[in-house]
Amino acid sequence: MYLHLGRDTVVNTKNIIAILDLESTSMSKSTRNFLKIVEEEGFVRNVSEEIPRTVVLCEIDGQSVVYITNISSKALAGRTERWA
Repeated sequence: MYLHLGRDTVVNTKNIIAILDLESTSMSKSTRNFLKIVEEEGFVRNVSEEIPRTVVLCEIDGQSVVYITNISSKALAGRTERWA
């Protein structure tokens, strides 16, 4: 199954490692450091058209990809559960 993350971006749900609420996870210093590093390394893909709400961590062809989207983590998780 594929999950729409925003704009024209879809990912195979088999590639999703984690769906994280940006507001609650950014409180952690280690998460902030992780997001800073992956952004500096060029692994971040911003598919948000508005204020970002969710981080979706994926592994695609052995490469880490971090998507930032304005769709809530609850909505994304609900879509994956509904069609699983």
